[in-house]
Amino acid sequence: MFSQLLKLIPRLEFEALVKKTGAEYAAKGLSSWAQCVAMLFCQLGRAHSLREIEGGLKSCEGKLAHLGIAAPARSSLSYANAHRPWQLFEGVFHGLYEKVAATVVGGKRRKFRFKNKLVSIDSTVIDLSLSMFDWAKYQRTKGAVKLHLVLDHDGYLPCFGVITDGTVHDVKVAQQLRFAPGTIVVDDRGYNDYRLFGRWCAEGVFFVTRMKRDARYTVVQQRQFMPQGNVVNDQLVVLDAEGAQDKCPDVLRRVEVVREDTGDVLVFVTNVLHLSAATISAIYKDRWQIELFFKALKQNLKIKTFVGTSANAVRTQIWTALISMLLLRYLQLRSRFGWSMANLVALLRMNLFTHRDLAAWIDEPFAAPPDPQASPQADLAFA
Repeated sequence: MFSQLLKLIPRLEFEALVKKTGAEYAAKGLSSWAQCVAMLFCQLGRAHSLREIEGGLKSCEGKLAHLGIAAPARSSLSYANAHRPWQLFEGVFHGLYEKVAATVVGGKRRKFRFKNKLVSIDSTVIDLSLSMFDWAKYQRTKGAVKLHLVLDHDGYLPCFGVITDGTVHDVKVAQQLRFAPGTIVVDDRGYNDYRLFGRWCAEGVFFVTRMKRDARYTVVQQRQFMPQGNVVNDQLVVLDAEGAQDKCPDVLRRVEVVREDTGDVLVFVTNVLHLSAATISAIYKDRWQIELFFKALKQNLKIKTFVGTSANAVRTQIWTALISMLLLRYLQLRSRFGWSMANLVALLRMNLFTHRDLAAWIDEPFAAPPDPQASPQADLAFA
């Protein structure tokens, strides 16, 4: 089934990326495709070391022939991870996202009725040992890198990622992102930046976020709202902190809601005026999906420990983890079984090299496999 899963990554497109990134310039021996297969096996097979990757693939040597590779030596894989550009796997990720996203569009899997594209942005810190990863300084005694991610809420697919040093602020990365006009971006208070708000307003990008507790503003209109759900206030405001009008002169919307579970009041600030206050609250609540994505990524794939210590090897492993998440989400979206991510990863790991039809297996994983065709030679041998 592993080979069927890898068919989602077109070889011609992969080889084009190899040429574009120069991944095999003056290279000998291990191909970039073999490196990709080995690192995806590391993720989906939960291999803990280069030795386990080498041994796991070598034990299935006969089943690798149709993949066009042989089991790589761990020294060759280590060298490739350290020196071949991680941008190759970033390109594979973006190409695969387009393919998986088309599945979502075809299935019309949308939670909200509005037509705007909804995405969330957030980051997660990936801790590293400073003694082994001395290039990844984060705190005085700790090392880390930070994965900044954009999650497409149509199918909850990761659609863009940036890997930075652990000290890089979220706003700095957000300022480099570009979204299509009409997109709704939902984020937490860590992205509160009036200059960023002003730019998004100018570009026709909508945002929904939490308002700072000490934010200064003037109410210009009290909006009417239906007394339904947990909405308690809906206002139009202008920011009047020092310098705020220079950065974001636009009229914004301030929405107050009460959490049903705790009774706490949450205050949102947004430039979305065409949706109800209850929908604004539901949009922010759906931001929790990116937190669940990070949790699933860290629990089910290998990004908390690494098989290489160089910056290039770490980035390569993180990108192959994101590629693996897209492959897994594709299986979830195509399946009628209703997989949880944990169950899918666990059972797929046990069946990576079994001879089953993958499309049938994801729908009926516990069905008995079809009987192999009886061999006439076997009948003659025991006649």
